[in-house]
Amino acid sequence: MSLFPGFQHRRVRTSGATINLVTAGRGDPVLLLHGYPQTHACWHAIAPLLAREYTVVCPDLRGYGDSSKPKGLPDHSNYSKRAMAQDMVEVMSRLGFERFHLVGHDRGGRVGHRLAKDHGERVHTFSVLDISPTLKMFERTDMAFAKAYYHWFMMLQPAPLPEEMLAGKLPHLFLGRIGRDKPDLSKFSKAAVREYVRAFADARAVHASCEDYRAAGGIDLEHDRADRARRLAMPLLVLWGSRGVVGKMFDCLADWQEAAANVTGRALRCGHFVPEEAPAQTLAEIRRFLRRHPLGAA
Repeated sequence: MSLFPGFQHRRVRTSGATINLVTAGRGDPVLLLHGYPQTHACWHAIAPLLAREYTVVCPDLRGYGDSSKPKGLPDHSNYSKRAMAQDMVEVMSRLGFERFHLVGHDRGGRVGHRLAKDHGERVHTFSVLDISPTLKMFERTDMAFAKAYYHWFMMLQPAPLPEEMLAGKLPHLFLGRIGRDKPDLSKFSKAAVREYVRAFADARAVHASCEDYRAAGGIDLEHDRADRARRLAMPLLVLWGSRGVVGKMFDCLADWQEAAANVTGRALRCGHFVPEEAPAQTLAEIRRFLRRHPLGAA
């Protein structure tokens, strides 16, 4: 059975990749960006309900799912959040949406942050799930965080060691959150997990995800430092899991208030995988936020 009943499948060519996506609905456009180690399937419990009121677009990020998986460049720039954000801007233009609501979880939130920085005129609202800004998290790294988020520092090591270590072990290794908060995997759709397993059976996907993390610890930080003082102007909703590492180790609301001028948010009773562990709460918060900020409003 389809995880996205009634959705149309599309493949959209951008200047740097071919992006796989599903879309459905009517009304203001909402772009949903997934996290790691997942695909657009992570939105399966939210997107069909949201599509009753909005035009919902759920892509696989570059390097994930069935989107392009180019070999990483020496400086990892083709997996920078700037490049991945550019994909999404071009996708939305190709679909006919020059301005849209943006929602990102985990890696998708990091792509979303860069998209909102580089293309602020395109983003009407930004909802970010269970992250603090990348630069903030790296600069505040201590032993506790390094032990909890060990995969950040493992995956940014030079190829091919991380790829070889992770081959055949994704996504179960990180869905199980070894050394981190352990979600109730019974809440995850078996069909969605099968999709993640299928996607990461491709060695190119493992390489691409490592390149994503290499970029995060390198070129992304250069971009973030260059415009650190420039705050986001659009309304921003922050949601995080009270049982997750980010919620316990960072002050998500305060961190995003440093990065944006108009921020609201709250913790949800779940771990890191907010869209799958607490879909009803997540949908309710996003829907309430979007209704407060309709696209036609000044």
